[in-house]
Amino acid sequence: MSDTVQRTQVAIVGGGPAGLMAAELLSQAGLSVDLFDAKPSVGRKFLLAGRGGLNLTHSEPLERFIQRFAERAEWLAPLLRAFGPDELRAWAQGLGIETFVGSSGRVFPTDMKAAPMLRAWLHRLREQGVRLHMRHRWLGWDDSAPEGPGLLRMASPEGEVRVQAEATVLALGGGSWARLGSDGAWLPWLQARGVEVAPLRAANCGFDVAPTGPELTERPHWSEHLRSRFAGQPLKPVSLSFTDLQGRARQQQGEFVLTDTGIEGSLVYAFSAAIRDRIAAEGRATVHLNLLPAHTPEAVLAETRRPRGPRSLSTHLKSRLGLQGLKMALLHELLTPEQLHDPVALAQAIQALPLTLVSPRPMDEAISTAGGVRFEALDGHLMLKALPSVFCAGEMLDWEAPTGGYLLTASLATGRQAAQGVIQRLRSSAS
Repeated sequence: MSDTVQRTQVAIVGGGPAGLMAAELLSQAGLSVDLFDAKPSVGRKFLLAGRGGLNLTHSEPLERFIQRFAERAEWLAPLLRAFGPDELRAWAQGLGIETFVGSSGRVFPTDMKAAPMLRAWLHRLREQGVRLHMRHRWLGWDDSAPEGPGLLRMASPEGEVRVQAEATVLALGGGSWARLGSDGAWLPWLQARGVEVAPLRAANCGFDVAPTGPELTERPHWSEHLRSRFAGQPLKPVSLSFTDLQGRARQQQGEFVLTDTGIEGSLVYAFSAAIRDRIAAEGRATVHLNLLPAHTPEAVLAETRRPRGPRSLSTHLKSRLGLQGLKMALLHELLTPEQLHDPVALAQAIQALPLTLVSPRPMDEAISTAGGVRFEALDGHLMLKALPSVFCAGEMLDWEAPTGGYLLTASLATGRQAAQGVIQRLRSSAS
């Protein structure tokens, strides 16, 4: 190990949105800031998330926005009131990025791209003196320091280096998309230092279905017929209903995609936390799909009861109800022949088709993760109670939210809060 120690006022570990936002505020305050990231460039998950149109935040009323964070809403509320959707849009405008509200209420840059925003942001940070150190992977602490948590150990292209900082901001992400830098390797290091952490779990994720079809195996999957013909296709419009462990029933319309082993997509992500928790508690969870959400039950029943003469059931349902393709295939997949030819049972299934899910997809495939550093382990400025002068921000904190701009907004808000905590601590120690 090199004897050289790099000194800085503030070390930020992690170059995602939370770390970059912390760097912005700290450098604006005149502090010396060094940001370290394991990858060759910063913001990799941010860029990938913006490939289909960068969803910055959501335009719904702030109090409703805050409630999207469920049991962590109370903890995050003051942070989001200080830097919520309106403040985020104003901040983006300051970078030269205009935004608009889509039909769903989600907020996007006018060009729908992440790269121009990241370029403008990095230009601002460099002008403010932030030093970026790429290919520097945090390895924990060197305990040889006489006080504090110790020197930061970094694996760099030149070998291991050590960093001495007056304050550290950890913004290491969760455990999803490890190839982009969020691998959760930090969790046992903090736990070993007495920091209270929750296990990482998949959030905003897809699920595997219970085995179906004649060729059942130990691996949950659709029948070969359904998988080979329809995997990758969207199911829309459809309404999904689910009752969580607390007995709260919820229904929402949208769309999702059939995968080789189950389902994924925006409508599934909206329910993923509740589905995941029921599977963890009971081993499985059953959702109900309304394949014709615009139809009344009476209208559907009238058509399933209508005599079809020599026409096949598929032709009849396509002609009378517009059911075809993947929707019709799902009915054949999940219903018995007796149910398919019982007008009442068929009508009920068309608007409440039970689908049993048995496992979330692997955490690394998830959009985000739940778990991480518990808020109870932090003070009001996101400093670790067990490690004074070490602050945490972003997705490594124990919170989760649905997709729709909530994840990015909260990551930025926590980055700002941690930076303000660092500024206050360093100023108070200097006085």
